[in-house]
Amino acid sequence: MAVLAQATTDEIAAALAALGPPPAHVEVRPAETGLVMVRGRIGGDGAPFNLGEATATRCAVQLASGEIGFGYVLGRDGDKARLAALADALWQSADYQMAVEQNVVGPLRARQHARLARSRDETAATKVDFFTLVRGDN
Repeated sequence: MAVLAQATTDEIAAALAALGPPPAHVEVRPAETGLVMVRGRIGGDGAPFNLGEATATRCAVQLASGEIGFGYVLGRDGDKARLAALADALWQSADYQMAVEQNVVGPLRARQHARLARSRDETAATKVDFFTLVRGDN
């Protein structure tokens, strides 16, 4: 789900299209947008506190074979939540699990790792090493 959450709507749609036409499914919970409370902790282990609210969209779909998939995404993108829910439901199906892993999740994960590596390389290229020279006359 983390891979789907970090992917764009177009990336998910293209990856699911590679699987062929989607199987029959219904929206159990149509895409709806609301607010969620974001909580934080000082230093990662302090007492929790309410940091603020964030907009989130959720959707749930059920395949004709009975699997129910859920999609939760930050923001107001109902299509992305719907596609993530469909991918989740397909991944739960024994008939589609390997295809979803190989054609959807795997390529999206590889693209995200490549973007992260490129960003790390670009950041590393700007690194400045500061050092102190010790003078011999002390």
